[in-house]
Amino acid sequence: MPKHKALKDVKLFALDMDGTVYLGNGLIEGSLDFIEQLRAQERDFVFMTNNSSKVASFYREKLAKMGCFVEENRIITSGDVTIQYLKTYYPGKSVYLMGTPLLEESFLKNGINLVQSQPDVAVASFDTTLTYEKLEKICTFIANGAIFLSTHLDLVCPTETGFIPDCGAMCALITKSTGVEPKYLGKPFPETMEMILALTGHRREDVAFVGDRIYTDVATGVKNGGKGFLVLTGETKMEDVDKADVIPDCVFDSLKEMTNYL
Repeated sequence: MPKHKALKDVKLFALDMDGTVYLGNGLIEGSLDFIEQLRAQERDFVFMTNNSSKVASFYREKLAKMGCFVEENRIITSGDVTIQYLKTYYPGKSVYLMGTPLLEESFLKNGINLVQSQPDVAVASFDTTLTYEKLEKICTFIANGAIFLSTHLDLVCPTETGFIPDCGAMCALITKSTGVEPKYLGKPFPETMEMILALTGHRREDVAFVGDRIYTDVATGVKNGGKGFLVLTGETKMEDVDKADVIPDCVFDSLKEMTNYL
């Protein structure tokens, strides 16, 4: 899709954060200008991250420290998608969560019935407080018949010093132990698109997902009736595009370049 036409009909931009808007604790050049231009044109946007180790309030504060001030209700995580999925399909069921204290607090605030024994559902997330005891528990619960869900499938998480194991890698260990594959949520799965549509009131054909990963960010738009735009400021490089299973609707160097086509 030509760059001068790609953004024309987009009414909602669903922006990835790490590798797209910022790297580590610094904004990527031009990302704030892009957001300010969206506001000036009265075009809608949300932030959507697969990182379920943190919650919206954390990301709001992180963005604010970098000079990007956004409302908390514009920030969605794969943990939020998982909470909504549990409330919709497993209301009142008992849940064991392998997750950080921040995510546990979010689950409890949203009325999820968290337990430490005999759960109906076991949820694996990007748990940066992971212990062997937690792994032992979740594997035992799944082996005993608990439904296995996962917040997202990312294998690695980028950091300022390289990549660290993410939720998908943790789930691979659990699957090897139990023989059970989880149902993954977050990007690129339909539940993410459905939640964003429900929260914003937009139609799927009006939504563009923007990010630095083809298999999550871009794929959420392309596979679910929207658009998927790739930016080359994070994980994916131009040489990776031809090898990918999903074809981006358009590729931009950065949000800074995208601003020129708004």
